[in-house]
Amino acid sequence: MKFSRITMAAALAVGLGVSAQTASSEELTVATFLPPQHHTNTGMFAWFAEEIEKRSGGSLTMKLYPAGQLGAGPVQQYKRAVEGVADITFGVSGYTPALFPKTMMGILPGTAVNADQSTRAIWGIYDDHLADEYEDVKVLAIGTVAGNLFAATRDVSTMEGLKGAKVVPYASMTTPIIEALGAVPVQMPVTEMYTGLSTGTIDATTASYNNITAPWNFSDVSTYVVENIPASFAVTYAVMNKERYMGLSDEHRAIIDEVAGLPMSLELAKSFDGADARSKKMIEEDQAKKYEWVVVSDAERAKMDAAVALGLEEIFTDYEGRGIASVREIYKALNP
Repeated sequence: MKFSRITMAAALAVGLGVSAQTASSEELTVATFLPPQHHTNTGMFAWFAEEIEKRSGGSLTMKLYPAGQLGAGPVQQYKRAVEGVADITFGVSGYTPALFPKTMMGILPGTAVNADQSTRAIWGIYDDHLADEYEDVKVLAIGTVAGNLFAATRDVSTMEGLKGAKVVPYASMTTPIIEALGAVPVQMPVTEMYTGLSTGTIDATTASYNNITAPWNFSDVSTYVVENIPASFAVTYAVMNKERYMGLSDEHRAIIDEVAGLPMSLELAKSFDGADARSKKMIEEDQAKKYEWVVVSDAERAKMDAAVALGLEEIFTDYEGRGIASVREIYKALNP
């Protein structure tokens, strides 16, 4: 009888301990190099914060550290998540392409024209082709931003106009495509493109609609904005330190699992497409714009697409030479 009372007491204590662990409050730190007002923060991360707090009854929250407060610059964001500098980080895959060679296939022109389409395509192949590139972290989101315009100081709406033009691609891996278009690729971070267009260092840059308006304001230094070009993409991610994720209670891990993956990725895509939609409306309503808006003709677009195909072939051959034999399969799956 004495043994039974002790056993029951011990079981009760363990049960209370588990309950306390489940109900304990956790705050997740989130590091991003982007400013606090950026739409990924006011969109995706605001959604994430609301969802985890609501689903946990307030016991799981997050705190955002924007503008590089937990480490300057975008290049080391994935490493900061792996090493636990922050619980969660936001980054751009193209800054460390060697870590994500297969994910980089999502950058290339194909059938997608906006972030939503491209992001859904990535998640359609994630389990079969991409998951092994993220084994060191818990993936919360992988999504894209579309580069579907040229902001330029010369008319690059034709193959003739592109010939010899100094053009900034969305990612260095698309260099063969820029060259196939007859242009000269120039690598430059987005923070320097305004000055590059202003000083003539570049003739054109791949851009999204929201690059044309504030805060980037490419419209101030562009003579032409060219639409209906082969769209390329920047792939972005939000990832979580794996040990931090595994150290959460079962309840909190389940909440993270519910919102992570496609749901959070679509919020990321929505933030980029939403910013583009707002900027596109501003552009349409701008009666004082000093640049010419040019839409590539169907005939010229066909020529551009043919050049893109040549560039893609060079990229595929390079991948195969590096031992990534599935590159064509991955690209085809992304662009059915």
